[in-house]
Amino acid sequence: MTRYQEKIEAFISNIDDLEKSGVYPYAATSPLQQKANEVRANRVNWQSYLQSQMISNDDFDVITKLDVVSPEQRASLLKEKPLVCAKTFLNMMAHIAKDQTVQYILTLIDDILQEDKTRVEVFRDYARRSRESVWGPFLNMLNRPDGFTVNQTSRIIAKLACWSKDLMEGNDLSYYLTWLRDQLKVPSNEYLQTVARSLQMMLRISEYRKAFVRVEGISSLVTTLANGVSYQVQYQLIFCFWVMTFDPDLAEKISRSNTIPMLCDILSEANKEKVTRIVLATFRNLLEKPIEREFVKENALAMVQCKLLKQIQLLEGKKIDDPELIDDRNFISDTLLASVQDLSSFDEYSSEIKSGRLEWSPVHKSEKFWRENVMRLSEKNFEILKILIKLLEISKDPLILSVAAHDIGEYVRHYPRGKTVVEQLGGKQQVMMLLSHDDPSVRYEALLAVQKLMVHNWEYLEKQLETPNASGKEAIGTVRA
Repeated sequence: MTRYQEKIEAFISNIDDLEKSGVYPYAATSPLQQKANEVRANRVNWQSYLQSQMISNDDFDVITKLDVVSPEQRASLLKEKPLVCAKTFLNMMAHIAKDQTVQYILTLIDDILQEDKTRVEVFRDYARRSRESVWGPFLNMLNRPDGFTVNQTSRIIAKLACWSKDLMEGNDLSYYLTWLRDQLKVPSNEYLQTVARSLQMMLRISEYRKAFVRVEGISSLVTTLANGVSYQVQYQLIFCFWVMTFDPDLAEKISRSNTIPMLCDILSEANKEKVTRIVLATFRNLLEKPIEREFVKENALAMVQCKLLKQIQLLEGKKIDDPELIDDRNFISDTLLASVQDLSSFDEYSSEIKSGRLEWSPVHKSEKFWRENVMRLSEKNFEILKILIKLLEISKDPLILSVAAHDIGEYVRHYPRGKTVVEQLGGKQQVMMLLSHDDPSVRYEALLAVQKLMVHNWEYLEKQLETPNASGKEAIGTVRA
């Protein structure tokens, strides 16, 4: 087993250890676990449910034997009558509506599974015998309005999916991962830590990682982290990225998701060593795991562009005892320093544009740079030019808008068909809109760009009048938007 395989196994083990801290009477480490302790303390009067005929005699006998008993007594009944126990829990989930009682039942199921992982097979076996879906009853619970109920259910689903011999598949898997993804977007979600914990558990498994990417999970992680969360949730969600970067294909997808700038921001503000450690481990994977060397080069460029080397230097001045963190730090430093030696000015420029973090670096106003590299903005179906135009549309930062407008003007000035290309891609309209921007620097650069568009047109008309071709028209190709 390699060092990284050993590391990931250690992290996986830590997840289970943290899960155990939520079993009563251990200390709670999240809002859900605090609520679970309150739920456990409020015993349910099962006799009243029996008297009102809301549960059967059989279910009453089973639930009372599973509830207020020692773990040893509970283990004995589960071993003796596993299918009967599963049936009772599912019956009560289906027929009891009161939130407080449903919370109690789900917490009891979660505790039973936490006591012994192999008990997930009790529900699996019952579903097989009954020819029913093991997932249906639990996935239906995710539609309830009570936050504790749905998140406690989510914990149970994650345990069933991760601890069972059979994997969750198909529509059931997509539904659950989509639910987790959407929970990341819930404003001020008090159970976000529990959502992140469920994701950590699920993404330990390769098939689940790929399925999460298919439901657009990466962009949700990026957005959630970019919006600001607690350091604990930061660590948990970056862990999700780290685990996914062990798959080369997923590492390449993460490379294209603007993850690197966001992680660099987190690293620059990190006060907890565990956050620093997981960010550096993720960066190392992004430099090691992609199969295509082009992705490795682009990742290194993005890290250099985000000033990661400066942050690495600051870390070198701190006292760090963790040998793995030191190893990752040194590996990243050596790799980035080597990549800097091979950088061309256009590599740096391209990396800056793709990062979306434009600033007045020297290349933007270098006549030599534009004369030698303007044709490269047309490569890959005008990839760089399209990004510049997109930044004019979506950015709110005056600096980014100013630099992007300037570069579009320089492209028009130096590229023979620049005006036509920019117009076909919608760039002229975006530049024109900036003429009324609140920031004077943005208005200035937009005005210069518009002047270059117009001057380019006058030069073209003058040339046509002096040297018309046989048809009187210049053949202008089209641009694929």
